[in-house]
Amino acid sequence: MRTTIRTENAADPAEVAAIAVVHATAFDRPQHGALPAALRATGHHRPRWCFVALDGGAVVGHVMVGTAFLERPDGQVIEVPNLSPLAVLPSRWREGIGRALVEAAVAAVDADGEPFVVLEGSPAYYGRLAFEDARAHGVTLPLPDWAPPAAGQLRPLTRYRRVPGTIVYPPSVQAAFEAV
Repeated sequence: MRTTIRTENAADPAEVAAIAVVHATAFDRPQHGALPAALRATGHHRPRWCFVALDGGAVVGHVMVGTAFLERPDGQVIEVPNLSPLAVLPSRWREGIGRALVEAAVAAVDADGEPFVVLEGSPAYYGRLAFEDARAHGVTLPLPDWAPPAAGQLRPLTRYRRVPGTIVYPPSVQAAFEAV
């Protein structure tokens, strides 16, 4: 792999624009390029958990981790890390860039002492990255009708503890996802 991974620099307009292009291109939907900026504006974005993959200074991949709410059966609501979105330029797929981005993000979350990370995504892809069906951990995620139930996933971290409940996205985060 020719890339380097570092935390994103959301204060750099050129980098923010390049990140938008990566997301729009990876998902083949121009409106998807607006998702990272929309998530940064929610107050649930965690800059220290967001990374870019660079090749010769050019952004070729990006991952964000923010927070969602976990509503526990006892009524308690806690914030938990939520990985989304992940994008790599299609011309760079199958080079391990996505894996490297996810591992960097997960390591940062783990270093902050969080027990796990949740996401909605392909069980085949994320299963190779140590994510598991969240339901096996007592956690359910709100999934689109077309997504298989196993798309709600969780990766246990060093300080893992079972914290059952239902993931609820903050309204601002939900609005950002719905806009794309």
